[in-house]
Amino acid sequence: MRRTLAVGIFAALTLTACGGQTAAPGAPESKPGESAPAAASTDRTFDTSGVQKVDEIAALVPAAVAERGTLLIGASADYAPAEFRADDLKTYIGYDVDLGRALGKVLGLDAQVQDAEFASLIPAIGTTTDVGISSFTIRPDRLEAANMISYITVGSSYAVKTGNPDGFDPEDVCGKSIAVQTGTWQEEELTDVFDKACTDAGKEKIEILSYARQSDATTNVVGGKAAAFYADSTVAGYASALTSGQLEVVGGIRDAAPQGIVVAKNDAALTEAMQKAMQHLMDDGTWKAILDSWGVEGALETAELNPSA
Repeated sequence: MRRTLAVGIFAALTLTACGGQTAAPGAPESKPGESAPAAASTDRTFDTSGVQKVDEIAALVPAAVAERGTLLIGASADYAPAEFRADDLKTYIGYDVDLGRALGKVLGLDAQVQDAEFASLIPAIGTTTDVGISSFTIRPDRLEAANMISYITVGSSYAVKTGNPDGFDPEDVCGKSIAVQTGTWQEEELTDVFDKACTDAGKEKIEILSYARQSDATTNVVGGKAAAFYADSTVAGYASALTSGQLEVVGGIRDAAPQGIVVAKNDAALTEAMQKAMQHLMDDGTWKAILDSWGVEGALETAELNPSA
């Protein structure tokens, strides 16, 4: 996506990136189809115990994965509410995590999260992981490197300290310090579009503070090192809960774009299995119910393979 600077104002057009999955032994149980009892105020885990294996879809899973019995999901587990760690710092939770668990059940597999820095996730797919579910915005460069299956539409937002003490204006970011996660669309947009627009207009450059983990970007806004962070709208909106109200969104949600499950380009069998499993969860309402549990909107109705970005 692209943005331009018009009459000193940035007009928004946005994409995004980041997600994960797994439940912990001994976690509180709940009735199928309902939110599990929260381990913390930020835990809205959806109970997937009612999701059943679909034999005709499970039969599509490559033999090596089926025999292993696990679906290894690459994720950067620091991107609440999509994928992050619960208060015990061990259990992975989030709507992408719940989705991964549900997909695994449809395929007759035990979904397991492999946590890693976001920028390293796609290169690992097909080697150390089977798929990536980590808020990956569908972009041309990613479509060249891997297969992507659309499942949600998400925008981008800025988050600042509550009360906006620095007077951060999303429409005038030149000269401001902005934290962002490395490898995300937001970093690319800040660098290639917004900062370029500032310099082209003869304005002060943006101080872009790039961090391998979104949690570090969030912490540095709370601590005052950055005036704002720029991330998925779901992440920015959830930051208030994670920081006990120390952060708030400013400027609303900028234009949304689809995100996708990532599968290796040369793995046609697993790609088909994942696409059909995702469509099944859309059709039976499970996917929307997962997002409802987390208070998130944007569920897609069609799991499209490699949609144009």
